[in-house]
Amino acid sequence: MRNAFLVILFVLLLPSLSAVFAAETILITYSDTIERVVLDGKWTDQVEWKQSSWDKISLTNGDAVHIRSAHQGDFMYILLDVVADRSIDHLSDRAVICIDGSNDKTPTAGVDDYCFQASLDGKQGFVYQGGSSLTLNGHFKKIPNSDGFIGVGGKSDLNDKYSHIPHTSYEFKIPLNLFGRSDVYGFYVLVYDATNNQYYSWPSGIYPADSLDIPSPNTWGNLVSPDKSIPEFDLPILALVPAIFLVIYFTRMKKFRTNEIK
Repeated sequence: MRNAFLVILFVLLLPSLSAVFAAETILITYSDTIERVVLDGKWTDQVEWKQSSWDKISLTNGDAVHIRSAHQGDFMYILLDVVADRSIDHLSDRAVICIDGSNDKTPTAGVDDYCFQASLDGKQGFVYQGGSSLTLNGHFKKIPNSDGFIGVGGKSDLNDKYSHIPHTSYEFKIPLNLFGRSDVYGFYVLVYDATNNQYYSWPSGIYPADSLDIPSPNTWGNLVSPDKSIPEFDLPILALVPAIFLVIYFTRMKKFRTNEIK
């Protein structure tokens, strides 16, 4: 009976899982130490991003852009470690992170789509929201920064986990209340190296048409919380909990009665 229940549960969840992993996916994890990170745009010490998920944008020359991500409380934390950009261009180098709160992969950015920009050595980042009637910036418009948001770029070197050669890096603290809690978001990363006029993106190869453009949400990948620890449990999920316990209870009772008969 228990095995039958698990099979039924898997079949019911299969369409959702297939939809999630059909697109490129990055995993984000919960961290109980991430709030201690010093958000100064660089590796302040060698272990501050240790409790976070890791992924990377691999380049043909062997370089990479390392992506570290974690969440805690009402915020998401992301580090973009651009080992590939060793030419330090004050304010010209920049990075953008975009999140689709509904993950509906629309061809035109809507009000549930947000982008966060940080510039190298900039004092503060900027927040953009979709849904603008103007085509400029891919239908995104600049909005006031939400409380707690931080987006800053800096130079990482000796404390960096991946390279001691000075290079650009960016740190973000993003409020979840902007786009809501979910276990799956649309997700996009764009980094610009001004000296070489070079873009790096995740998913790879999704570049803007010009310097002001943001690619459509239907080209973005997924950011997934595998432990479902970002959202609160919905009622349908809560309903599964007693069902699982009932299955275990009746299975054990059946075994107990069988043993009594024997």
